[in-house]
Amino acid sequence: MAKTNTTEILESLASEIGENIYMDIAKWHLYLSNAKLDHVLAEKLYPLLTSKSVNEQKVIEILQTTSIKIGGGRKELPLLDLLPLQCQVTLIDILEKYQREI
Repeated sequence: MAKTNTTEILESLASEIGENIYMDIAKWHLYLSNAKLDHVLAEKLYPLLTSKSVNEQKVIEILQTTSIKIGGGRKELPLLDLLPLQCQVTLIDILEKYQREI
C-alpha cells in the first residue's frame, strides 16, 4: 500500500471499512458503505493509525461513542450495539494492517 497522502489513506480505509463491516439488524446485513457511515468511522479511527495506538479498547470506545439514529431519529444506539463481534474483530484487523503499512 505505502500511501502517505492523508486523503488517500482515509479514502482507502473508508472503502475497506464500508465493504467489510456491517450492522446486523434483524439478520439483515447493512454494510457501512450503504449506510453512509464508512467515511465517518474512518475519520474517527484515523488518529489511532497516526499515533500508532490501535488497540481493542480504543476501537470499542469509538464504536460506543458513535451514535446511530434509528426510527427517524427518535432513538439513538451506539454503533457498537449494532455490529456483530466478528465485524469488530475484522475492523481491528483492518486497522492493524493499515497501521503497519503507513
